[in-house]
Amino acid sequence: MDLIKFTPIYKPTLWGGNRIQTYKGFPTLPEQIGESWELCAMEGNNTVVAEGRYKGIPLPDLADELKEKLVGTENYRRYGNRFPLLVKFIDARTDLSVQVHPGNELARMRHNCPGKSEMWYVIDTEPGARLCLGWNKEMTPGEYEDRVRNHTIEEVLRWHDVHPGDVFNVPAGRVHSIGAGILLAEIQQPSDITYRIYDYNRRDAKGNLRELHTELAKDAIDYRLADNARVAYTPCKDRRVELLDTPYYRTSLLDLTQPMTCDYTELDSFVVYVCVGGRATLVPDGGAACTLVQGETVLVPACVRTVEIRPEGGVKLLECGV
Repeated sequence: MDLIKFTPIYKPTLWGGNRIQTYKGFPTLPEQIGESWELCAMEGNNTVVAEGRYKGIPLPDLADELKEKLVGTENYRRYGNRFPLLVKFIDARTDLSVQVHPGNELARMRHNCPGKSEMWYVIDTEPGARLCLGWNKEMTPGEYEDRVRNHTIEEVLRWHDVHPGDVFNVPAGRVHSIGAGILLAEIQQPSDITYRIYDYNRRDAKGNLRELHTELAKDAIDYRLADNARVAYTPCKDRRVELLDTPYYRTSLLDLTQPMTCDYTELDSFVVYVCVGGRATLVPDGGAACTLVQGETVLVPACVRTVEIRPEGGVKLLECGV
């Protein structure tokens, strides 16, 4: 089985820019691109295979055809054709809204879909870039509503200075906002449910204030004082460094200057490589070699047992799974 690349879906946004295009190395698009959905199986947003034997097939159809060979026996039993990860690049030219995502129970009750927990790997930042994650004090639903109404919500948000290589975990229920000047990779549950809490009184292209979801967010928010959500890890060349292992995603960093063979013989699951820097040739057992460059994502089917990674001058990969 070969490794499988998909055609990204580019999302124009009010707050997006042109760094994704520059990062990926293709001409700037006329729209402000805020997100590049690299790997996704959601209604209306299914990425399709970009090349090779399965070219043009949407991800859910590919899962239906290959079943456990693509995602693993347990994953197919649990998720069927609903691929359990959504992989993105995000370019924040200006601040994103302050927002929150519902957990599984609330999302299924209201929207018949999974909740949305996510993690961020910061690729690049402009000087002074920051993001908010959680509260800086204990909150109550009543104070939350008062501060939204009085436009003082920013005073109780916990802000973090941000640098390339930083990793943050964003569980469902935690208020957050990605600040201006940040380019990052996001690994998340396959859900697009976002409750907008505060948007700096920003107006859309038609001059209208963007809708807030104050009441919907009220039951989704975790009001507890947030711990430091910055993930502590020690960078190390030429070995696997675990970043996060949660019920929804597992992510490690491979910062390689020398060839490495990844053995997935005991793993009953797919693997996703997100190239966040450099380039490499990937050689799966029994499959064709594949070049992966900065800004690209590739799916390693569950039936692939080993992948040899051959860096070309150095490569940084996020190794993701469930």
